[in-house]
Amino acid sequence: MKNLKLTLAAATLAVGLYACSTVPLTGRSQLSLVSDSEVNPAAAASYKQLLSDPKTKVINTGAEAQKVKVIGGRLATAIERYLQQNGYADKYQFAWEFNLIQSPEVNAWCMPGGKVAVYSGLLPVTQNDAGLAVVMGHEIGHAIARHSAERLSQQLALQAGGAAVGVAA
Repeated sequence: MKNLKLTLAAATLAVGLYACSTVPLTGRSQLSLVSDSEVNPAAAASYKQLLSDPKTKVINTGAEAQKVKVIGGRLATAIERYLQQNGYADKYQFAWEFNLIQSPEVNAWCMPGGKVAVYSGLLPVTQNDAGLAVVMGHEIGHAIARHSAERLSQQLALQAGGAAVGVAA
């Protein structure tokens, strides 16, 4: 039994060390059990499903929707240019999409792969284009830093660890 626990601990440590990666843009180490090629299609499908849900009211016309798309486009262009100029373009795959969703909630988010949603309740809080760009840039930063993939990897590691403890017990 002692050997089994030691073996499981060593295997867990080996997987953890093997699965550590460095975010290219930030240099930060993170657990990476899932790749962008696994996460991005799932995120894109979830985004598409949300936008097509009858309960979700996507605002496609008007000044506010245009503002979200224009600011998003400018941010995407700047990010793509930066990645290209600094040799990171091959390390990221973004298919940028920016949508305004009718909701009183003060929120915005960016899924892996560049799928961004801004809730209309956020617009009065941001006050102007610069404020909206700051919030959208912050959310896009989560995608660039691969926070969703890291969070998913942590959950998978916890599940695996729980299963290993269950086997060892």
